[in-house]
Amino acid sequence: MPEDMKIYVSIGAAIRMRRNQLTLSQMALADKIGISYQQVQKYEYGMARISVSRLVQLAEALEMSVESFFNHSTGKKARAKK
Repeated sequence: MPEDMKIYVSIGAAIRMRRNQLTLSQMALADKIGISYQQVQKYEYGMARISVSRLVQLAEALEMSVESFFNHSTGKKARAKK
């Protein structure tokens, strides 16, 4: 896997982990931010790049900070926004 794609896989894992913690389906998350559930799948598996504005929407929908996505990629635990 190309080095630049690893961050998308890591961010996707953080999205999936937090979505599951909140017991949200992919469809429910997609509805919250106005995209298709297929796009959520692509984000979660690192198959699609995520714009900064979409990352902010995801953070708000998942009740976490944008920083948490990147903490997850460095091995730190994603945490809920205070």
